[in-house]
Formats: sequence, structure tokens, C-alpha cells
Amino acid sequence: MSDLYPIVDVPMVVFEPEEMGSKKKFWYNHPERPGRSWLFKYPRYNTGEHWAEKIAAEVAGLLGISHAKVELAEFEGQRGSVTESFARNGRELILGNQMLAWVVHDYDPTRMRRQSNHTLANVWKVMDRVFVKSEGSKRAKFQIAEYLVLDALIGNTDRHHENWGVLRRQYPGGQWRGVVAPSFDHASSLGRELRDERRDVLTTDRRVGDYVERGCGALYWSEDERRGPGPLELTRKAVHEYSSLFGSASVKLDKLNRRSISEIVDRIPTEWMSSSARRFSTAMMIYNLERLQELFR
Repeated sequence: MSDLYPIVDVPMVVFEPEEMGSKKKFWYNHPERPGRSWLFKYPRYNTGEHWAEKIAAEVAGLLGISHAKVELAEFEGQRGSVTESFARNGRELILGNQMLAWVVHDYDPTRMRRQSNHTLANVWKVMDRVFVKSEGSKRAKFQIAEYLVLDALIGNTDRHHENWGVLRRQYPGGQWRGVVAPSFDHASSLGRELRDERRDVLTTDRRVGDYVERGCGALYWSEDERRGPGPLELTRKAVHEYSSLFGSASVKLDKLNRRSISEIVDRIPTEWMSSSARRFSTAMMIYNLERLQELFR
């Protein structure tokens, strides 16, 4: 068996709460790593949001997709995860809702649910406006396409407008430069909300695909939709419409297979993740990987 993932012991240091989002969390600076901030996140009760975050980061790492660094962690005896801040060295994170409000007429940046004009087409508009040069815009879209494929692999249903963004930095002379921020906040993945009894039924009856295909997401295809398509379905639509943007994402999928998926999941400590959750998460990613491989053939 591969080495288990380490558990970070979050120190009792001065910290500040994070107001964004609906989950309880706080920022802290590790005394041995000055200048590096980490966000400790408590998982919602009876969910696997902490191990979902870690598995998602490891999958992204294996594929070579830009992502926030995540570790399993404990604070005052409570389990959670920590995410390292990537907004450092003078870089400022501008979230998707802020940019969409600049670009899309009457866009409501405060609305968090059923935001039907949070569409992929509008995300592309943001990339065209923020990255003025065509090559910069194209690179940004390639990166977003990779995030869509990552979401499809792990079943991330929460790519809402505050779960992507751009990092910008001002250089001497007043010039601003930006890059797409690493992918972050993947807690709503891998069936993290299911009870083990439900996972066992789905896995045993080979109905994992039913769970995947019925899902819905926070990034819409059309402003006329009542709900966003699931991450796998959204990727199907995007590849059909924007196939030229998915070249790098399709090549990166070759790095993943059944064995590497199992090894990533098996490194979660036994007491942190049930055997039912392991089987289901593995089966879910294998199903999604096979559907994506079919899509890119």
C-alpha cells in the first residue's frame, strides 16, 4: 500500500474567520512558514468534504492541472482540510462574480443559487475581456477547459461564480498582469454527501452512472435552463461546441487510469474515510474517466 497522506496539526495561533461561502473556516499563518497563509475548513456534519478536497487536489496534481495545495488537517481534535493561499507575493484574487458583473449586463454578483446567466459562454466573454491579447485569452480558456474536465472526473457540482477567478499583480510602471487562478474548493465532489448505505446500493447495483448523470451543477450552459447540467454533461456539451479548447485537457487524461485512481483514494487514512466511500469514489471516477475517454476519441 502507498504511504498514507500526512495529517497537518493546525497550531493554536492568531487566526481570522473567512466570511466567503457557507462553510465554517478560518485563515492562519503557520509559525514555521512566515508569509504563507492556510485556510482550515471544517466539513459539514456527516460528509466527506475534507477527504473530497484532498482527493480532488491529488487527481489534479497527477494530471498536471493547476490547483490549490490541500492537506488533511486537525484543529483542536476536529478533522478538516487546509488549503494554502495562492494569492501571495503581491497577487490579488479577483473572483468570477466580480468579473461577470463587469462584463455581463445586469449580472447579479451576490446571487449564489440558480444563477442561470453564470454560463460557460459568459465565462469565455470574461476571458476575452480580461486577457486582451488573443493568445492570452486562448491560454486562459484552455485552463478553464481543464477545470471542466477535472470537475467532470470528480463530479464537482459547485463550480459557482466564486469558485474560479483570476490572479492579478501590478508591476512597476503601473502595468497589471493576470493569470487564471488555480482551481480550488472541490469539497462538493465524489458523492461526499451520501450515506454509506446509499453508496453500497449504488456501487453493488452498478448504478454509479445513474448518480452521475442525474447530477446538476452551478455552471450553466444556457441562460434559459432551470438548473445547470451536471459536470460530466456540461463537459460533453462544451467539447462538442468548443472542441479546439480541450486539446491539452484530453492529453492530460492519459495520465490517469484505474490503478492510479485507486492509489490516490487508498492513501486517505482508514479512520478518515469508510470502505463504502472508497469503493464509491473510486467507481465514480472510473465511470467518469471512461465517459471522458469516449468523448475524446
